[in-house]
Amino acid sequence: MLLSHPPKFLQRIYSSLLWFIPNQESGIYLTFDDGPTPLVTPKVLALLKKYNAKATFFCLGKNIESNPNLFQLILDAGHQIGNHTYSHLNGWKTNNSVYLKDIEACQKLVKSNLFRPPYGKINSAQIKRLRTRYKIIMWSILTRDYDPRITKEKCLKLSLHQLKPGSILVFHDSIKAENNMLYALEGVLKYAQKHELKCEIIQ
Repeated sequence: MLLSHPPKFLQRIYSSLLWFIPNQESGIYLTFDDGPTPLVTPKVLALLKKYNAKATFFCLGKNIESNPNLFQLILDAGHQIGNHTYSHLNGWKTNNSVYLKDIEACQKLVKSNLFRPPYGKINSAQIKRLRTRYKIIMWSILTRDYDPRITKEKCLKLSLHQLKPGSILVFHDSIKAENNMLYALEGVLKYAQKHELKCEIIQ
């Protein structure tokens, strides 16, 4: 099971990956993986607009090709985009050459210097090749919005636990995650507004 809050020793071992954005007085970083997705991503964009929040969307190349207008809406709203591979490959189970080619196929569409490995799974050789071109973005808080075994209330609790300036949160703008994600996202946005935390894009 992926950890909602990666332990410090793991962050030290993979110190070239970005787990947290330091030196922030009030900024937090909402991120969304696996989109753009019709009927889901527009709801995310509407919530972000409602709370005057910005976010970073790690998009799949295949979903960009299927939904180019929706991808453009993300850009037009002033959000950041990142590479999440073309076809959602697991780096631990994929030949390095195949993995890198899949990332490059997505890069032709997103043209971003940000990359997040699907499932958070990436090996040392892949990191070595990618870190010269990309900031590899991991997370401080994994909301587990995709997990059908947890309630939307539990998802929100996980999202807020240890939330502080510099935190990187992972949501998913996917059909599977929709119910938990939308509930937890609005809860986080309300919390951020109340505590004067600013939702910013990853640069």
